Amino acid sequence: MLWRVTTADAPSPLSTWAPLRTPIYRALWIAQLVSNLGTWMQTVGAQWILVDEPNAATLVSLVQTAITLPVMLLSIPSGVIADLVDRRRLLLGAQSAMAVLAAILAITTASGHTTPAILLTLLFLLGCGQALTAPAWQAIQPELVPRQQIVAVAALGSMNINIGRAVGPAIAGVLVSISGPTLVFALNAVSFGGIVAVLLFWRRPRTDRALPSERPLAALQAGTRFIRAAPAIRRVLLRSILFIAPASALWALLPVVARDELGLSASGYGLMLGALGVGAVLGALGLSRIRTLLTPTQRLTTASVLFGVATAGAALVHSVPLVLVLLVGAGLAWLLAMSTMNSTMQLLLPAWVRARGLSVYLLVFMGGQAIGSLLWGLVAGALGTVSALLIAVALLAGSALSSVWLPIRHNAEELDLTPSAFWPEPQLVVEPDPEEGPVMVLRTYDVPAERADEFLAAMAFLGRSRQRTGAMEWRLYRDVGVLDRYVEAFVVRSWAEHMHQHQVRLTAQDQLREQDVVRFTVGAEQITHLVAVEPYRPPGRVH
Repeated sequence: MLWRVTTADAPSPLSTWAPLRTPIYRALWIAQLVSNLGTWMQTVGAQWILVDEPNAATLVSLVQTAITLPVMLLSIPSGVIADLVDRRRLLLGAQSAMAVLAAILAITTASGHTTPAILLTLLFLLGCGQALTAPAWQAIQPELVPRQQIVAVAALGSMNINIGRAVGPAIAGVLVSISGPTLVFALNAVSFGGIVAVLLFWRRPRTDRALPSERPLAALQAGTRFIRAAPAIRRVLLRSILFIAPASALWALLPVVARDELGLSASGYGLMLGALGVGAVLGALGLSRIRTLLTPTQRLTTASVLFGVATAGAALVHSVPLVLVLLVGAGLAWLLAMSTMNSTMQLLLPAWVRARGLSVYLLVFMGGQAIGSLLWGLVAGALGTVSALLIAVALLAGSALSSVWLPIRHNAEELDLTPSAFWPEPQLVVEPDPEEGPVMVLRTYDVPAERADEFLAAMAFLGRSRQRTGAMEWRLYRDVGVLDRYVEAFVVRSWAEHMHQHQVRLTAQDQLREQDVVRFTVGAEQITHLVAVEPYRPPGRVH
């Protein structure tokens, strides 16, 4: 059976469960859940191997470092790769390689050859696989379900992760106590097989283009320019930092709270993690209702308030049942914030740059958690756990208040980012080499004096469109030799990149921006393409 996404797979956008009605998405979601369970089981098994080693505390902490460090190091390059190659094939290759690495870990453990160095090396390589697949995995979501279901997809993805986090360690604890860590490593290797099998059955639509592929460095620069020229995306990244940095305090210090403030054992700490997972599941179940009541900015504000209340409770409340109730609220808040930011990013990114944009978001998310956890640990060591948590509460309150000045875009679902090759093909007498450049494009507009202010306002938005799609420089000039004439000039790195603008990068939203400008002009615009050439320097002459 081969799955294709069709318009028939477009159920009601209001239900959180709607994406699961699409067969390919449902199969991948289940496979991902199994893989998440395997990953968390692997973490517990790895930590169990190291607990009896000298310097066990340091080695156990290095398990998380080995898994998360590759994400921070490789997230951006992975996003570039995922935009340049077939994402399905990339995922197939990476998941298969991770299955092999997990199998090697199981074999070496069964044979008694898993030293701390071997264990940490294999975990680091598995983390590299996770880093390589994360942007591609996020980027294929809009290819699997209709656009209006992206918010639900983000919620289901977060719920998937939280179920794995809550249930995986518990299963691993039972299995490790019965048969040791070899079994959980073997099960983790098998868990990758489900994703591989589903990807083999998925037939991703082909996008045959005659254009040469972007070069990696140029692609990285194009992604950077896109984000720099997209205020809505930069706003989401900023709001992510404002929430994740203080919220990471609760995640980092929760084990200390469980042991020192509440007097709980390891099982009690597991119960607290379970409460967070339950909250995330409840948040996903109620997301469709929450979306009808709150805008994205209001959802982020609510998340900051709920998480702040739970963090304050962890610092000041000594009743275990009450803390558990507050942690359920924190889990709901985490789901609300993550689904809102993730879905907004996906809705704001066109297909050609989606993985690159999401890799930046993943870097902010993972880096905010990792660096935040380290800093909160240092603060707690200097001032005490309670003081550190209360400082985090104050910062979460600031995150909630910042919504007044830093709202995120509310109509991202309404943007039409369908590729739209609406520019006319250049009229050429000489065909430039694809790598020739830079290329300067001049567009001339005649604007009646009474429409000049409206034209200039519309050109400000059009300028950002040019920069998002590849312009290294953009400027609007007034022709002082001709009355009411303006000349737009923008520079693109090469002729090949300008052709990518023409055929790949422009969207229906960019077309609307151009139509807004044309409304204030008269006559036909003139377009000139200039390709840079090196001046001739006779040999031997010094200037």
